[in-house]
Amino acid sequence: MQLYFRPFACSLASRIALIESGHDAEFHHVDGHLLSDGNDFHSVNSLGYVPALHIGEPEALTENTAVLQYIADLKPQAGLAPAFGNPDRYRLQEWLSFVGAEIHKAFLFPTFWYKDDASLAKPRARIAQTLSMPATHLTDREFLVGDSFTVADAHLTWALLLLRPAGIDIAQWPSLSAYLARMQARPTVRDAIVTEMAVRKTMAASPA
Repeated sequence: MQLYFRPFACSLASRIALIESGHDAEFHHVDGHLLSDGNDFHSVNSLGYVPALHIGEPEALTENTAVLQYIADLKPQAGLAPAFGNPDRYRLQEWLSFVGAEIHKAFLFPTFWYKDDASLAKPRARIAQTLSMPATHLTDREFLVGDSFTVADAHLTWALLLLRPAGIDIAQWPSLSAYLARMQARPTVRDAIVTEMAVRKTMAASPA
């Protein structure tokens, strides 16, 4: 498998999932819309965004929830998704969709792409209500779904990491703050963060 990523984009969740599952994968850094070999990333994903995962088919698999579900299902013994027939499998989809739609697209995307107050007013007004849902859910739970780490946790961990640079201090939700600390203490999560931080630093040090 080959994962196309940008440092600390939502593809970080896919990196975490790949490490958690023990999959062998190649990682391709997308810088702007260019790959390290100089090719345009649009040749991999015509929409130009990550993650994109080559899985041995002519077209790469895209959309974060689909990529995460694929990684989980490829090695079910890793326990990154509940088995078919388990109601928690649909709770997993529920949380993957929630993070992607309500935190990523509704708040993080406009925050990092738009700078005018008019565009940001609605996302800012909604984010506290949005975060109250996982905060309440995690009050007496260690993980989002069931009793073990799943790809939904990888997805939410990435989103929570981005909230601080987006201007949101999750300390006001103690359950979320404690959850993120637990996730960051996992060796797999820590390794993924360290790796992508190194890529980011290399990019910053590179001449324009």
